[in-house]
Amino acid sequence: MDATAMQMLTDQDPRDLELRDYGLLPDTAGQIPELVDEQARGALNNLVRLAASLCGVPYSVVNIITSGHQLQIAASGTDAGMCSREDSMCASVFLEPGTTVVRDASRDPRFAANPFVTGEIADVRFYASVPLRTASGLVLGSLCVFSEGAELPRREQIDVLEVLAQQVVELLELQHRTLQLNEALAELERSNAMLAEFAGRVSHDLRAPLTTILGYVELAEDDPEIPQDHPVKEYLQLIGSGGQRMLGTLQDVLDYSRANGQLNRERVSLLAVTAEAAQDLGVSLGLGSGILCEDAQLYADRSQLRTMVQNLLANSLNYRDSQRDLRVAVTATSCPRGLTVHVADNGKGILPADRPRAVEPLVRLNRPGDGPGTGLGLATCRRIAQAHGGELTISDTPGGGTTVSVTFPN
Repeated sequence: MDATAMQMLTDQDPRDLELRDYGLLPDTAGQIPELVDEQARGALNNLVRLAASLCGVPYSVVNIITSGHQLQIAASGTDAGMCSREDSMCASVFLEPGTTVVRDASRDPRFAANPFVTGEIADVRFYASVPLRTASGLVLGSLCVFSEGAELPRREQIDVLEVLAQQVVELLELQHRTLQLNEALAELERSNAMLAEFAGRVSHDLRAPLTTILGYVELAEDDPEIPQDHPVKEYLQLIGSGGQRMLGTLQDVLDYSRANGQLNRERVSLLAVTAEAAQDLGVSLGLGSGILCEDAQLYADRSQLRTMVQNLLANSLNYRDSQRDLRVAVTATSCPRGLTVHVADNGKGILPADRPRAVEPLVRLNRPGDGPGTGLGLATCRRIAQAHGGELTISDTPGGGTTVSVTFPN
């Protein structure tokens, strides 16, 4: 927030700051606010109509009182409008502890000179107003009913009006919580985007010097002047293997940071992408490798789909069952939302209790015999699914193993 905006907020009336949190201030064009949820707007209008009907009067409104205005955010029998606070009848009584009921406002000293009573704006006679008080004690405004005839409603009618006013408060509290949630989600998205950008930049910047280091390690390993039984050979191998693991980790971090970015959707062949992903892992599709794939066309970002399939195939290779030959089937099935890609293997499987943890970033199950990993593979796959508007689920493969299913909406 810039200094000007901060100063404007500082200069605002404290009451207006609270009403702003409820989304109950006019917008920059001076338009009367309305509830952000369409169903809530409909419910509020129904409550206002019901209030007028139950009290047997033609008019009912929900008035929000700001530091300088009265805003009618819902009305029955009249058009919602806005007036200055000094002209408002409700502004005179909405902070009082109880309900205000006046049979003839022209005879009440609080309202006799009010333009809504004198005929300058309207000719109100009967008037009843219930404060809209939140649980925290903030009075947002009032629910009021009125007519041009002098009337006196029954006590039970006023009781119902007070119940309806509490329902109005509940709707406005719902709006408040919705706006708070939206703000929190926006801040979370902004924070995640900045974190992903930082992680991607750092991993990208570290790859270049690390690749250089590994290049010099390879040159040193091939140096004929270093005897094969020299301890330096062992040290170079340790440096090289550690560097390769770090390089893999940086690539995983880079993939994870990109997984929620901008999508370039196109029609993609699942078979072609799976073949490319397998080739990157040093294996080929077919009976020899145990990795089989059927073809299907799906609407997805090709690069992210390739990253997802490669991660899932790498998991199948890393967590294979040593007691049987590897079998991986990459298939696709139609669903109401689009197409679901399944990668089913016959490996160690993932226990149901471990599945929520397995898709979290940097979480590894650390079972005996597991291959190396960073704990980012399934987390990256889930981000790719979410970026496409789909979801990732984990289930058992019949006969043993893990099936990961990712839905890609049309």
